[in-house]
Amino acid sequence: MRLSFSVTNYSWPGGPAALRGELPRLARAADDGGFDTLWVPDHLLQADPHAAPHESEMYEAYTTLGFVAALTERVRVGAMVSAVTFRPPALLVKAVTTLDVLTGGRAWLGVGAGYHEAEAAALDLPLPPVKERFERLEETLRIAARMWAGDESPYEGSHYRLEHPVASPRPVRRPPILIGGTGERRTLRLVAEYGDACNVFDIPDGGGLVRRKLDVLARHCADVGRPYEEIEKTMGTRFEDGESADAFVRRCAAAAELGIDHMIVVTTGPWSAAKLAVLAAAIPALHDLNSS
Repeated sequence: MRLSFSVTNYSWPGGPAALRGELPRLARAADDGGFDTLWVPDHLLQADPHAAPHESEMYEAYTTLGFVAALTERVRVGAMVSAVTFRPPALLVKAVTTLDVLTGGRAWLGVGAGYHEAEAAALDLPLPPVKERFERLEETLRIAARMWAGDESPYEGSHYRLEHPVASPRPVRRPPILIGGTGERRTLRLVAEYGDACNVFDIPDGGGLVRRKLDVLARHCADVGRPYEEIEKTMGTRFEDGESADAFVRRCAAAAELGIDHMIVVTTGPWSAAKLAVLAAAIPALHDLNSS
């Protein structure tokens, strides 16, 4: 099982001035500790419902990822996840391609339809109706595939028209695509058709909801002729204060029984060295969880 963490809270003591010290510390911990990916949210306002009112700092995702990537040599990097309406498709593809080239092939494309109405209203960000957002998401996925495949022929969709979708340079390798969301009719279908990874949530219901979502994904894969095993099944979970490495491994083992093979961890408040050390200590025990 792979283990990643996401930096959803930047409000370390010392305010924004502390960031230049704290982010390199996280980057080194990710690189040296055996973590698979360091993720950041793609929001412009704090969106974590567990954040305290004073914990409001939020940084633009791809600028932050570029800073982090320059400090690392091994760990993958990605946004969890980019709302498809934040950037035109070619700009999003270019950002991820640039990150991939500069990291030697370590970038993800994390993308979703978008949902945050309050953020959109506060900052005048586009958030069209749900149906249109999913249409734009599918077109973006098609454009990414064409650009990364070197197909420079004109693209004309319902929402985007690219006369010459050139991608130069090409990525070191095609970045894997994680599609956020668990909608059974549209989102999981898009995962089956275009994605390399899905992302489900750690719901305390004995695993019933996760099983159902993965069963739906398997049916979509069968419908489109895609091997279900090709999809990386990721789960977002929250690391609790005081949780031991052994307790966390037990939670991961339960997730592996459901079919999860990549845990993506957030925490309440900013990440501390102590919390990351506990997670790193769990990594050796996670390697064999999906071997069967």
